[in-house]
Amino acid sequence: MMNSLPNLLLVDDEPTNLQVLRNILQDDYRLLFARNGQKALELAEQEKPDLILLDVMMPGMTGLEVCRSLKQLPATSKIPVIFVTALSDAEDEATGFEAGAVDYISKPVSPAVVKARVKTHLSLVRAEELEKTRLQIIHKLGKAAEYKDNETGMHVIRMSHFARHLAQAAGCDGVLVEQLFEAAPMHDIGKIGIPDAVLLKPGKLDADEWKIMQSHVDIGAEILGDDDSSLLQMAASIARNHHEKWDGSGYPRGIRGEQIPLEARIVAIADVFDALTSVRPYKSAWTMEEAFALIRKDAGSHFDPVLAELFLTLEAQIRAVQIRWAD
Repeated sequence: MMNSLPNLLLVDDEPTNLQVLRNILQDDYRLLFARNGQKALELAEQEKPDLILLDVMMPGMTGLEVCRSLKQLPATSKIPVIFVTALSDAEDEATGFEAGAVDYISKPVSPAVVKARVKTHLSLVRAEELEKTRLQIIHKLGKAAEYKDNETGMHVIRMSHFARHLAQAAGCDGVLVEQLFEAAPMHDIGKIGIPDAVLLKPGKLDADEWKIMQSHVDIGAEILGDDDSSLLQMAASIARNHHEKWDGSGYPRGIRGEQIPLEARIVAIADVFDALTSVRPYKSAWTMEEAFALIRKDAGSHFDPVLAELFLTLEAQIRAVQIRWAD
């Protein structure tokens, strides 16, 4: 049966110090040991431990040198390193943090401190992994909606980059910008709930079919739900409101102007621009100039006029995204 205990690499040139750490940690973790820097680097690359407890004062390669080497290697750069050392003045600690360590434990070690620090930093690693996984799921669900709609999946990537550039140009704070970037791919997730006969119909939709198609915004908001996560709340807002128009002629509620949430006004421009400049089964791609002309023409009717004007200044960034994420 596979061992599910977290792996810790303990590095110290003194066997007595390793034995002390073994006694503290062996009941809760799988332990690996190294008595010099070179062996520590080899084990770190081979075993990919979850965390490393590293002595600083070692003959040959010091702990500082080991830590710097770990941070330079792609395979080990993300492994948290805690220095366990008798060097405890402010200057020594600053040097250790500059080398890439996440914490310091002073010798002689306290068992309670060692256990608490190890548990804390492993929890942080797990939290980061969960957040990364959640964002990957959001992107994949966004792509799933596009594939159902005969898209390549690149549309959600391009338009989310466009939205980020526009949010930055609009002076949004960094947290909002990054949340918008992560939430934007979910804008059309509700298309998963639209029947293929409507979604994939090659000709013009009749009135009943158009009503069904419009329901994708409410379906999307329902899928994303009333979640405690601010990211999913933003994604639900975008899903529901990105087809609203500045003059009130959009759907589903016909709200206008700044009644439309800022994130949805940003995504509306990014979404339409990429749709225009992409090949679809029913149309060829517009040139950037043609698409910019439409954004300019519809500023104040379809689009927020201030955001539309800002978008027109982003040609270099937009072209770079189109090249990087071409179909």
